[in-house]
Amino acid sequence: MFLGTYQPNLVGKGRIALPKKIRNEISGERIVLTVGFEKCILGFSEKGWEETISPELSQPLFSDPKSRDLRRKMCAEAEVVNLDSQGRFVIPEKMLAYAGIKNELTIIGAGDHFEIWETKNWENYRAKAFS
Repeated sequence: MFLGTYQPNLVGKGRIALPKKIRNEISGERIVLTVGFEKCILGFSEKGWEETISPELSQPLFSDPKSRDLRRKMCAEAEVVNLDSQGRFVIPEKMLAYAGIKNELTIIGAGDHFEIWETKNWENYRAKAFS
């Protein structure tokens, strides 16, 4: 389970190292990243992504426009990203731009996935959502 709040360093053009506690929850050397509904990036283990997307893929394709829209949102923006032996990877530029990440970022565990936020956006969201 993905838990905790972390502030890793952003190196170069979007390169970060996943915190060890997050990395320990990922079996394998790849993760799936996609954009969130809020201005953040969602990260999943490959198995976690398959479990998350599976219910959406079982919805009727032809008769349910809302399901088609959600399926498109989830899959069109998703990318499989390779981790190196130290858990480092490069966040795609379009995702960095979507989330407004330039210098400081915060990674939060969210149970079945983790999220990558621009730190000020996370602090603002947290203040509003949890006040």
